[in-house]
Order: sequence, then C-alpha cells, then structure tokens
Amino acid sequence: MESQKKNTKQNTVIEKLLCSFNQNEIFVKREDLLPFSFGGNKARKAKKFFDYIIKNKYEIVATYGSSSSNHCRVVANLAFKYGIECYIVSPEEEYKETSNSKMIELFGAKIIKAPLDKIKETIDCLMEKLTKNKKAYFIQGGGHGNLGTEAYVEVYNEILDYEKENKVKFDYIFLASGTGTTQAGLACGAILNGEDSEKIIGISIARKNPRGKAVVEESIKDYLESISYNSKVPSVIFDDSYICGGYGKYNDQIVGIIKEVISKEGMPLNTIYTGKAFWGMREYLQKHKIIGKRVLFINTGGTPLFFDDLKEIK
Repeated sequence: MESQKKNTKQNTVIEKLLCSFNQNEIFVKREDLLPFSFGGNKARKAKKFFDYIIKNKYEIVATYGSSSSNHCRVVANLAFKYGIECYIVSPEEEYKETSNSKMIELFGAKIIKAPLDKIKETIDCLMEKLTKNKKAYFIQGGGHGNLGTEAYVEVYNEILDYEKENKVKFDYIFLASGTGTTQAGLACGAILNGEDSEKIIGISIARKNPRGKAVVEESIKDYLESISYNSKVPSVIFDDSYICGGYGKYNDQIVGIIKEVISKEGMPLNTIYTGKAFWGMREYLQKHKIIGKRVLFINTGGTPLFFDDLKEIK
C-alpha cells in the first residue's frame, strides 16, 4: 500500500463552489491547474508516460487523437521539451483547426491524417517504419494504459489527504469519462484503500454501454493484475445518458452551464469534456434525487477548448 502513496508532487487544489445544487455541496478538484501545457488529466497521465520514455531512452514517440485532442497537445509539448521526435495519427473526418491543433503544429509534431476505418492500419505501418532504425514508443489515445491508470490512483490518494486534513468526506465523485483510465485509476485508488468505488460516477462524453463500462472495468482489472493485487473487479457506474449524440456533440444546456460556471466561479469548462460532465452530474443528482450530500467534481481540464467554445457562449 505504501508504494501507492508516493509522488504527490502534482497535487492540485480542491475548492468549494459558491453554487450548490439540490442542497448538495459541490467541490471541484482543479486538474486543469496542473502547471504544464494548460494542465488537465492528460498532462498528469503524459508525465507518467514520459518518465518511462526518458528512463528507457526512446527516441520517438507516437500517439493518436483528434484535432481537438488535449492528449495530443500535451504529448507534442512534452516531446518538444525533451527533444523527442513526435508523430500524431489523426482521423481526417471533420479535421478542423482548433487551439490544440495550432499548438500541436507549433511544437513541431508530424501529423498523419487517415480515414477513421484506416487508423489501426496507419498506426501499425507507422510504428513498423519508425522502429526499423530507432527506438519508438506508442502511447494509446487519451493516455490509455496502466501508466495512465496509475496517475489517477495517486489522485485518489490526494483526495484522501484532503478529506483527512479538512475533516470532510465526499459522498460522490463525478468526472468526464472517455477512454476510461481516469475513472479506472480513481476506482483502483478506492479499492486499494478499502473504499467504495461505486461512489465514483463516470459521465460518458462519447462511448455507449456496454462497451464504455467494459473498457473501464478492463482497465481496473489490468492495473490490479499489474501490481499483483488480488481483488474482484467491482461494477462501475459509467453513465451514457448525457452524450448528446457522441464525441464533440452538445446542447444549449451545456453551453448555458459553461457560461454560468465561468461567470460565477471563474472556472473554464468545455463542450467536449468537462461542460458535458458537469451538466451530466447535475442531471444525475436530480434524476436520482440526491440531496444534501458532499459532491466532488474532477475538472479534468481542456482549457484551450474553452476558448474554442467562446463563440457559442452568448
């Protein structure tokens, strides 16, 4: 257990919002304030991957993501920082210029566009080519994998530290759930500390069940096996009720919540991840008649996406 409580250097602030909902106290863990490349859960995960990449002297890094990908922005930024060649495979469908895509280009990453149904083939061909003469490492989209999961095991320990220091206990933890490793890491953190992992509610930003739920549970299983921890994998709550038609889709209510939260709390959200999840959290609390509880929302970041959304906020 002690090994799971190391490395809390990236600890971020937890703050209580002025606004409450259904008499629930709402707290936020500000992962968007991590001090590198606009922060966010992708920055925390990427640091884990780059610690491994640098330790093992990889010369090239490659990954996958859309033109609005926070993950790709951070990977490209870290690659530039450490002088590592970077390749990004991206779906060509609806590829558009965003704040993130501009920064990815600024950091000198080589972008390879491909049709969505050719992504796996493109990645396989790229890695075969890159590994012929150099040592290349591929990071799955969104920082998926045990290193990404481990980053959020550590975050759960940070939450426990906050609860102990402030003599509070969170009844629910909500977050935007995409590739599943952030939610899986929090769930593993709960399991390793003997706590109820079902208080962690993942609001899906794109995937539907049963696949979305299964991916999170598989990530939990993989991580626990990797540290030789024998535990039954619990059922997770991965709610796909608020995806609004899929990745990047949103409604007027989400836009309204983004406007409300930036105006009243000074905290940026975005239509792809955190705004959708914050709206989903409110709807979930209302639907399940949850009243008078302490609720923690993980702001997983994506600050550049907020500026892409500004034109929608009126």
